[in-house]
Amino acid sequence: MNYVDEIKRLKQEKNAVILAHYYQEKEIQDIADYLGDSLKLAQIATQTDADIIVFCGVHFMAETAKILNPSKKVLLPVMKAGCKMADMISPSALKRYKEEHPDTKIITYVNSTASVKALSDCICTSTNALKIIHHYLDQGDSILYCPDQNLGKYAMKQGGVSFDVWDGCCPIHHFLDPKKIITMKKKYPNACVIAHPECKLDILELADYVGSTKQMLDYTIQSECKEFIVCTEKGVLHAMEKACPDKKFYLASQTLSCSNMKYTTLKEVYEVLKNETNEIFVEEEIAKSAKKALDEMLKLS
Repeated sequence: MNYVDEIKRLKQEKNAVILAHYYQEKEIQDIADYLGDSLKLAQIATQTDADIIVFCGVHFMAETAKILNPSKKVLLPVMKAGCKMADMISPSALKRYKEEHPDTKIITYVNSTASVKALSDCICTSTNALKIIHHYLDQGDSILYCPDQNLGKYAMKQGGVSFDVWDGCCPIHHFLDPKKIITMKKKYPNACVIAHPECKLDILELADYVGSTKQMLDYTIQSECKEFIVCTEKGVLHAMEKACPDKKFYLASQTLSCSNMKYTTLKEVYEVLKNETNEIFVEEEIAKSAKKALDEMLKLS
């Protein structure tokens, strides 16, 4: 069976759209109608007129699409595709924090469950986190940034400010060894180092550019640099190589691979679209509260 042809046929037949994150396998990126990072895909999810959204990513991303499109059918090809960072904060733990800090605004990274989003004042992504954090700080608010400690610490350093951060992280980015970057810089002396803010500060301090996945991609397109050492999940190299065939990209470490993002195959996209299985549901009250926080993000973006 030619899965690509069958997926195209089913999309047209069922008025479906495929959204895929940059960290998916390249064959999944290539069949997507829209490819992007968390912010871009959230924005697209609010604009589509499709009846069915097939979200090639992880669970929290499909939840976000459902919250923003309650009347649409949102399907996740692999239900076990989770997020280790999202698992590092529970609604009960966040509720306890809120009870102890009733005047603190909760700024929550999009890598979180719907139940955690529902307890938040505003959601953010790596693209807009600095803007949103400083919006609240400029208003004189005390804030908690959760669950990613690294992006929070980066925002504090960038703004010369201080606020509470949750003790969570993306293990893929968090455990990248700065010694590997130093070694690669010696091996490729003309290469620019680009890094995602989910990396620790000791990595970010070695980078020539820090940004979200989409911002990193845009930087490689616009930069005069011809070689790049890439400090984020390896899936994005496919988009970078397609956009810049004349440039070279070196993955900072082979550990930069998210197994949850790699679960999705063409067969599973075909089957979930054919059978309309793995539908995502979010409880109405949770969805209502989470949407307020997501709408606040989209407004501030």
